[in-house]
Amino acid sequence: MTLNEESEPQGAGDAPDPSAAPLLCLGLREQQDAQAVAEEPRQDNGACCPGGQSAQLLAGSPEGQQPQQEAEPPEGGWGWVVMLAAMWCNGAVFGIQNSCGVLFVSMLSEFGSQDDKQLVFKTAWVSSLSMGMIFFCSPIVSVFTDIFGCRIVAIVGAAVGFVGLLLSSFVSSIEPLYFTYGVLFACGCSFAYQPSLVILGHYFKKRLGLVNGIVTAGSSLFTVSLPFLLRVLIDSVGLYNTLRVLCILMFVLFLAGFTYKPLISTIRDKEGGKKGILRFPPAKKIFSFSIFKVKSYRIWAFGIPAALFGYFVPYVHLMQHVKERLGEDVQEEVLLLCLGITSGIGRLIFGRAADYIPGAKKVYLQVVSFFLIGLMSMMIPLCHVFGGLVAVCLFMGLFDGCFICIMAPIAFELVGAQEVSQAIGFLLGLMSVPMIVGPPIAGILRDYLGTYDVAFYLAGVPPIIGGIILCFIPWVHEQQQPKEKAKAVKETTKKMLENESTSISGPAEKPSKEPESVV
Repeated sequence: MTLNEESEPQGAGDAPDPSAAPLLCLGLREQQDAQAVAEEPRQDNGACCPGGQSAQLLAGSPEGQQPQQEAEPPEGGWGWVVMLAAMWCNGAVFGIQNSCGVLFVSMLSEFGSQDDKQLVFKTAWVSSLSMGMIFFCSPIVSVFTDIFGCRIVAIVGAAVGFVGLLLSSFVSSIEPLYFTYGVLFACGCSFAYQPSLVILGHYFKKRLGLVNGIVTAGSSLFTVSLPFLLRVLIDSVGLYNTLRVLCILMFVLFLAGFTYKPLISTIRDKEGGKKGILRFPPAKKIFSFSIFKVKSYRIWAFGIPAALFGYFVPYVHLMQHVKERLGEDVQEEVLLLCLGITSGIGRLIFGRAADYIPGAKKVYLQVVSFFLIGLMSMMIPLCHVFGGLVAVCLFMGLFDGCFICIMAPIAFELVGAQEVSQAIGFLLGLMSVPMIVGPPIAGILRDYLGTYDVAFYLAGVPPIIGGIILCFIPWVHEQQQPKEKAKAVKETTKKMLENESTSISGPAEKPSKEPESVV
């Protein structure tokens, strides 16, 4: 006789049997305990859910119920507002960073001294630190985003960036800018930027490629317009007031963070945050170093930083090089305009083209991009007319957009959807080192040689070397794919067996011990 049969009344007109009361209570207790044990693993660790931990990422599943299938993103609705907010974030953050050449020239004249023979070197550290710290913080931002969610991290990051930029407008020498602009402002931008990419996956899946292209094109739009605005502002109100005007962009970014309504639960929610308890998960749940076991990802994660030692040099030093080579009357901001326009076009064109290239062979697009970026950097000193520099910047921007827009699709192909966030975070963190080091080295060469020619020649070498390293990735990935699939099937089968044994044995053991305590 089952527990349900014991607790079922024997008839509508029968009198209750007093001797059956203990058995009835025992049956009810056993039934409740069995249900509690069966539900407990499902709420705590998803053991009874098909797919394990991935089932916990579903949005909108009632607490204590087992989700049957993954919730599909809405593919629109409020997501379009989120897309516009993320587009503003990309534009504000990288528009300011890509326009650093204009600020660099202004800083040289504002803080410069004829007796300082290392002025270019010292000033270059401000821009290189700022760009490098955005990428250096990426692994940490990934952790905080997983714990606290996109909205909180983006809002706090924009607020910190606003404070850093505002403090930068009150300094009287170049050294404090290393902290206020190079560290504080950049860290805030990093914490505001990465959630703007993560939140897109909450609202879009089928249109994610298109939406990501539109969002990243925001930086191109700002890169096109900001250099001219900055030049007008600097000439009219000076460097300090220009930085205060840029604070408006960060304030709007602060407001934009409130639109990031999450549709996927965070680690904090799963670990007890919903009950008002701020409990941090174990480190092994936060940092996923297992992605470095994938050989193709290791090559990619170290090949790209190797290619970037000269990548940021033109953005920092090109404006000053043009003034020294062609004179004061040339509108050097046109070069940043060319970079921004063709970078946006490249992101749209090559982002779409990557959808038709299977698997890890998408890396070949980055290989071609690095080869041509390196070649264009070497051609900058050879251009003695402004038209030649315009042509160089048009090609450089086009393949710069190609390199950037396919980073996420390549990471997805190499490590899979479950690890893609950590993979991009670690990659951006490694990219910070060459981004920080490259421009100051170019500044040292300029200070000691009196010209930028050698700096630009050397800046073209690392992209070519990095492109050669990346050529091996598709072959390595193809060799390791059968082993990875077999390993994944084995681990999945093992987890399913463990979950099944837990869900069966757990309820059965509990009732067997209860009768002793009742009797």
